[in-house]
Amino acid sequence: MIPKRRGKRLQRSIIKEAKTVDEAIRLACEELETDIDNVDVEIINEGNKGLLGFIGNKNAVVKVTIKPGIDDIIVDFLRPIFEKMEITANLDIIHEEDRITVRLTGDDVGIVIGRRGETLDSLQYLLSLVVNRKTDGYTRVILDVADYRQKREETLVRLANRVAEKVVRYRRNVTLEPMNPYERRIIHSTLQNHKYVDTQSIGEEPNRKVVVRYKQGNGKYH
Repeated sequence: MIPKRRGKRLQRSIIKEAKTVDEAIRLACEELETDIDNVDVEIINEGNKGLLGFIGNKNAVVKVTIKPGIDDIIVDFLRPIFEKMEITANLDIIHEEDRITVRLTGDDVGIVIGRRGETLDSLQYLLSLVVNRKTDGYTRVILDVADYRQKREETLVRLANRVAEKVVRYRRNVTLEPMNPYERRIIHSTLQNHKYVDTQSIGEEPNRKVVVRYKQGNGKYH
C-alpha cells in the first residue's frame, strides 16, 4: 500500500515543444510553476530552421523534470518500504531550523517501531543517510511514530529518577538494560546534575548499558 502524504507535490516531468530549446524550457517551467534552477533538462531534439529558414523546419523538444526536494526524497525512500510491509501511513514532514521531523500516523504504523524502538531507529538512520547524501550540508532527521519518541523520553526520565532514588537509598550501583545512544543520552542528561549519583556507559554496542552510580564523581560517558 502506498503511504499517504501531506506536504509538497511529488516530482513531475513534462515534455515541451517550441521553436527553440530556450523557449521550450521556459514554457515547461511556466507550466510546472517553477524556475530553471529547480529543474533538470533533457534535450530530446534541438530542432533546426530547415532549408532557407522554413523548409523542413523542426521545433526543439525538451523534457523538463522538477528536481526532487527533501520532501520528495523522504517519500520516495519510505514508500517502497511501507509497500513491502503492507502498511499505509500518513506522513507529516515538519521543517524546523535545525532538523526535519517526519511523523507517521495510521492504524498499523506501530510495527515500524519494533522492539525498544530498534526498527524505528534503524529506519531513521537510513533515512538520514539518504537525505544528507542528496542535499548540501547536514540536516538532522527525526523519524517518529505516533509521538513514540516523546513518550519514550518521558518514560526514560521517570526511570532515571526512580533508579537514582534506589541507588541513593541502598548506596549500590544499578545497571540498566542495554540502550541505544539516544536513550542513554536521555538517562545521562536527566541525572547529570544530581547531587548524589552520576552515570557511566559500559559495554560494547549494541549491548552498551548505563550504570547509575552512588557518589562516584563526574564519570565521563557517551
